[in-house]
Amino acid sequence: MTDDTATTVLDAARRARAVAAGLAVLTRADKDTALIAMAATLTGRTNEVLEANARDVARAEESGTAAALIDRLRLDGSRVAGMADGLRQVARLTDPVGEVVRGFRLPNGLQVEQVRVPLGVVGIIYEARPNVTADAAGLCLKSGNAALLRGSSSAGESNQAVVAALREGLETAGLPPDAVQLVGGGRDAVKHLMRARGFVDVLIPRGGAGLIRSVVEESTVPVIETGVGNCHVYVDADADLDQALAILLNAKVQRPSVCNAAESLLVHRDVAAEFLPRALDALAGAGVTVHGDATVASYGEVVPATDEDWAIEYLSLDLAARVVDDLEQAVDHIRLWGTGHTEAIVTRSLPAARRFAAAVDAAAVMVNASTRFTDGEQFGFGAEIGISTQKLHARGPMGLTELTSTTYVVTGDGQVRS
Repeated sequence: MTDDTATTVLDAARRARAVAAGLAVLTRADKDTALIAMAATLTGRTNEVLEANARDVARAEESGTAAALIDRLRLDGSRVAGMADGLRQVARLTDPVGEVVRGFRLPNGLQVEQVRVPLGVVGIIYEARPNVTADAAGLCLKSGNAALLRGSSSAGESNQAVVAALREGLETAGLPPDAVQLVGGGRDAVKHLMRARGFVDVLIPRGGAGLIRSVVEESTVPVIETGVGNCHVYVDADADLDQALAILLNAKVQRPSVCNAAESLLVHRDVAAEFLPRALDALAGAGVTVHGDATVASYGEVVPATDEDWAIEYLSLDLAARVVDDLEQAVDHIRLWGTGHTEAIVTRSLPAARRFAAAVDAAAVMVNASTRFTDGEQFGFGAEIGISTQKLHARGPMGLTELTSTTYVVTGDGQVRS
């Protein structure tokens, strides 16, 4: 990697590595002061951020970018204010660094403590969501990590404006601005970031299936995989159907372009005749196109479903729908087609709820609640770096704790091993 792009990326990684050691030993007061300052400078630069974002959105519209992606890209005053408030929320959260996970004394008198420590340098690769820039920077700082942010070119000007504001806030608080860096250098920058082993401790991809697959398969830096969301709502035989309808509509319609929106509906055969006519009518009224199996089609107008519909993350006002014979068939369908993100059951049966939660393979299971609650802020984490669908280190919404590792601190009084 001797080209200019490699040099740009590795220089940024070296600067991040240089400041990471200092970030690891900051007090909570130092970090919280910086987060508040970052929120203030971001708020103060709202007009600049919105002007930059308007240019990004205009280019995206001219190039024919899908509406779901433009929705993720677009900022307004309330979204910028929400980004700043997210930084303030992170400042109010407990600092995980230094937390003793467990401690015990050995028979030889040694005191063993497992203590949370920062990961070090965290690289985040993401697409078309400038709000991720502020969320990731704030969470990395509070957990004592340096952040290397690589957003997509579609949000290039937005991200530059946001990072400029955040770095100004860091300087105002007396911290090194290189704690937060936007990685430039063109398209090859991602490739070089994925090869920066020894400078970058972990990479977190956040975006579509293609981006995530590329990072997982090609990176030599350890990766925490955040996955796509083919989320299901299963309406059980013992469901409260009014509740089921409200949950389904919220999960699908409230914001269809995000990973925790519902993409598939499964309905127990015993309640299909009562539930589906109501559901299809309500979904049609909300502008949703239903891709259904033959049984669903017998209750209303739908597009015939194919295997592609069972597998896809629509990110639009589309929904796959199927009638199942029982809970076990619903679980089998989810295990075959789900992506391990969020699965929901609507039921008044405690045994059914427990069986569903134990049997589906997902980072989050909702019982009588919308899939839209799988979110770091909704879980009380302040914000999230992403939603991990893997099973190592972190799973589900990734907040501060998930951005730490641990060190064993062993304290003795001169003990030696025989």
